[in-house]
Amino acid sequence: MSGPDDVELAVGADAFTKDGRGLEVAVVGAGAVGATAAYDLAREGADVTVYDRGSVASGASGRAAGICYDAFADGLDAEIAGDAIERFRALSGDDTFAFAECPYVWLAREDDPDRADAIRDQVGRMQENGVVALELEGDALSDRFPALRTDDVAVAGIAGAAGYADPAEYTACLAAAATGAGATLETEMPVEVRPDPARVIRPDGAVHEVDAVLVAAGARTGGLLADAGLELAVKPYRVQALVADVDLSEPMCYDASGDFYLRPHAEGVLAGDGTEEREADPDGYDREADPEFRTDLRERISHRVPALDLAAENAVTRSWAGLCTATPDRDPLVGQVRDGFYVATGFQGHGFMRAPAIGQRLADEILGSDGVAAFDPTRFDGDEEFEIATGTTTEPN
Repeated sequence: MSGPDDVELAVGADAFTKDGRGLEVAVVGAGAVGATAAYDLAREGADVTVYDRGSVASGASGRAAGICYDAFADGLDAEIAGDAIERFRALSGDDTFAFAECPYVWLAREDDPDRADAIRDQVGRMQENGVVALELEGDALSDRFPALRTDDVAVAGIAGAAGYADPAEYTACLAAAATGAGATLETEMPVEVRPDPARVIRPDGAVHEVDAVLVAAGARTGGLLADAGLELAVKPYRVQALVADVDLSEPMCYDASGDFYLRPHAEGVLAGDGTEEREADPDGYDREADPEFRTDLRERISHRVPALDLAAENAVTRSWAGLCTATPDRDPLVGQVRDGFYVATGFQGHGFMRAPAIGQRLADEILGSDGVAAFDPTRFDGDEEFEIATGTTTEPN
């Protein structure tokens, strides 16, 4: 990958009309959303500083699955996901990061009629919203994707606008492009944030007062804002994934009945679920995958894709745990919470796949445009009681 001074990303019809010159912005969090917003702000002339307590993509972005699709039945979700896919395609390349086109399949089994009906409903609503999606039964799915076992499949949906990328590579590329556009990157720099006026406090007590602060620090966003006296309705939760040294060219697949996903990966196959539906400590959670998770998921994968020989323990080359963030309605919290103070969190595991579009919309909002009303972070008081639910689901919000 090119170095920070070498990355030059193409700017097409999505370029901003706002002028960011003279605007000073602090972005807290060098993950996929924060790096994208920093790049989009810097290319418009804003004076941007990106702070991260670790390194670029050292949090949730570096542990994400990298699956990208526009298979959402809600019109707004589909629009944002479609815009993100287009930007992934436009920004990727030999000198930046790879975006691999790959169909996305989600399916339900014959003994799971509720999820099967939900998938049929989803596909119909997607088609109404202009999303390219198909509904197939088991035999037709087998003809299209012979690697999948389909004799127990009641129905499947297929999304054509889909693919995958390495989240760490994407984030490093956008961070490098941001610095190339004039942004300053301050890693290994844990900071505090405060509103009224918007400012960042460094570990040595130095205060960086700015026109706008954007906190896109993943699972730590809620804690950072709580320390600043601002409560968010968001809870971190732990998820797990693994990589196995077996070959799969396509498709990406979400088995809704089996509750797992998988995709091709440079080292074989990446798969996961492992969602813990309880709140996790962003600083104290176990970053290693549970042994029983590895064993259980190997069995479920082998059932759905028999050609993937996961019988041997050494077929799984690595596994890990990361954090996602949940909200009461499973929609993210994106936008302004106080004058000059913005957040991006609560993506329910879909943050990376939306990052190119969400980062751009945040930058545009900071530059003066309207935000995404449905994602307004002030729609909750911040003290709501709610249960954590997995983000990848056939259930509507």
